[in-house]
Amino acid sequence: MTRIRSVIRGVGSYLPARIVTNDELARTIDTSDEWIRQRVGIRQRHIAAEGEFTSDLAVAAARAALDNAGYAIADIDLIIVATTTPDYTFPAAATLVQMKLGMEHGFAFDLQAVCSGFVYAVATADSYIKNGLARRVLVIGAETFSRLLDWTDRSTCVLFGDGAGAAVMERIDLEEGEPERGVLASALRSDGRHWDKLYVDGGPSTTGTTGHVHMQGPEVFRHAVGKITDVVYATLEQSGYGVGDLDWFVPHQANKRIIDGAGAKLGLPPEKVVTTVDRHANTSAASVPLALSVAVADGRIKQGDLVMIEAMGGGFTWGASLIRW
Repeated sequence: MTRIRSVIRGVGSYLPARIVTNDELARTIDTSDEWIRQRVGIRQRHIAAEGEFTSDLAVAAARAALDNAGYAIADIDLIIVATTTPDYTFPAAATLVQMKLGMEHGFAFDLQAVCSGFVYAVATADSYIKNGLARRVLVIGAETFSRLLDWTDRSTCVLFGDGAGAAVMERIDLEEGEPERGVLASALRSDGRHWDKLYVDGGPSTTGTTGHVHMQGPEVFRHAVGKITDVVYATLEQSGYGVGDLDWFVPHQANKRIIDGAGAKLGLPPEKVVTTVDRHANTSAASVPLALSVAVADGRIKQGDLVMIEAMGGGFTWGASLIRW
């Protein structure tokens, strides 16, 4: 009896050329490199250029992932773009990515779960593959989050950056006795009671404006570690594995103290935790695929490794997926 599995064939990423350091921010707001590093572990972030849109970042990451997988856009059935910062209210950024990649077949849509978007998109692509609606899916997390920031608010503007990461997921049919591969389990959660702890004060139906990010930092921190470990344990329980079986933990890159706290609570040694928040800051839905791309490119994540991805974002939303690479 065969088992349908969704494997990751390739990953790719893109970061805008402009790098903004903590020292540069300190010239315009009341902050310092030391203050930012101590509290969140960030030393720099990338900022999209004028006229550089979320779909442009997504396309660059998608092309890198396709090259890494050895596929062309003609081989893809579905594009899912996880983003909070689409080019337009509509159409979906995914359809613009579809157009810019020259894809005239299949289908494309956006998924909005803020920082959890890529994890939600991986679970969604896995479901579409297992239900026969797609064979190969291009999953992208892309954000120009800098355009939601109030650059005079030091509690939020120092935290975020822009970027995109992508993965090519493909159906395989495992024969009886073949070792497991691909997405083994996922757990997704949300709780709208906490919406006002991390939100943007604008939208088409409320203010008719884009708005800016607002965050109750201590409240988000208080919830984060518990919610992260909750979905990690739930995913492991589904799969029959334990924390000790993990080769790599790839968390959402929001705050170094949250990453360290979750790793410590799970009992994971720091050397198994992929951390890029110092270079990328919080890129929302792009965070996890950017970190995956770094760890694949430098040779840490390799075929056969057991990889846990997780994220938590506004909503609150949170989730995790366990992947046999």
